[in-house]
Amino acid sequence: MALTFSVIVCAHNEADYLSACLHSLLAQSRLPDEILVVNNASTDATCAVALQVPHVRVVDEPRKGLVVARETGRRATTGDVLVYLDADCRAPLTWLASIERRFLASPELLALSGPYRYYDWDWWGRLLIRAYDFTLAPATQFLVKHLLRVGSVFYGGNFAVRREALDRIGGFDTSIEFHGEDTNLGRRLFAAGKVALFHDCYLYTSARRYVAMGKGPVFRLYVRNFTSELVHHRPKDSTHLDVRI
Repeated sequence: MALTFSVIVCAHNEADYLSACLHSLLAQSRLPDEILVVNNASTDATCAVALQVPHVRVVDEPRKGLVVARETGRRATTGDVLVYLDADCRAPLTWLASIERRFLASPELLALSGPYRYYDWDWWGRLLIRAYDFTLAPATQFLVKHLLRVGSVFYGGNFAVRREALDRIGGFDTSIEFHGEDTNLGRRLFAAGKVALFHDCYLYTSARRYVAMGKGPVFRLYVRNFTSELVHHRPKDSTHLDVRI
């Protein structure tokens, strides 16, 4: 059975990154059925940039907040599968085709996520993240998903979910400010059915948060919110630093 795919980009002041993201979507070997930009309380040229790209629809969401924007995207699209990526991401040519293949091969699959590769990081950072992808990430996934059965590793800037599954769990938890929203979603979807992590569904993204804050602080930030959300069902951090470099 054919599936329709709505690709959603949530963007707050992302004029410098958004065009490359959107053009990478238009270059896909399997084109999206719908591309939506949620212009989330931007004060720069984000909306104008999005409107210059063909086949892109823009919805304004004046309430600032990533999770609020994700929920707006859910309500404004019509696809069978909702595919989310961040505005600083760039999709490889076969990214959406890989996602489609996974869903068609596994009708019971509710949602999937893929890892990141960084296009603007130093060699040391790229080496660290590749080592993480093939060592710590699989170990963490085995622990939380298969052993403890409390959730799944889920990347907020690169995931796809069946609309009916997202509707079934009540959509996104808009009470979450920023950090931990991906773990929250992965945990709730895992409780509803099959969730998976696939390396062939990777995206390129910016390392700007690591550059601005440092590798150690960012790693610690992600670990404490991942752990807190799985254990306490709430992220540890209630604020975040907006990085726009």
